[in-house]
Amino acid sequence: MEMQKKREVLLKRVLMAAVVFGTVLLLSILCSNVSAQAVSMGKTQAAAKAKSYLRISAFSEKGLIAQLEYEGFSKSEAKYGVKHCGANWNQQALLKAKSYLKISSFSKQSLIRQLEYDGFTSAQARYAAKKVGY
Repeated sequence: MEMQKKREVLLKRVLMAAVVFGTVLLLSILCSNVSAQAVSMGKTQAAAKAKSYLRISAFSEKGLIAQLEYEGFSKSEAKYGVKHCGANWNQQALLKAKSYLKISSFSKQSLIRQLEYDGFTSAQARYAAKKVGY
């Protein structure tokens, strides 16, 4: 009889652990589905389009947001896409500076002004000017 009671207690503990484990597992699955669904198709597409643009040309953060909006993405989608495209904005400024210098001559100050006009921050423009040799 004593052995029977021990088995029942053990069985209850095992069943309780299984219920707890199953609940935790179910909650983690549900939570992961909620977070995955929180990103809209528009935002996902904006991020993909931003990456696509960066493969062909250099953009500032502001310039890329404007381009995505021109493409028809909402401001929210465009900002999300730019934030999640993985760009290094200093590197983008440097690439843009190099492309300008291939087609024209610039003083240090005019290159910085041009980069700022394109939407790069002053720090990003100065970084690019320094890296190209100014």
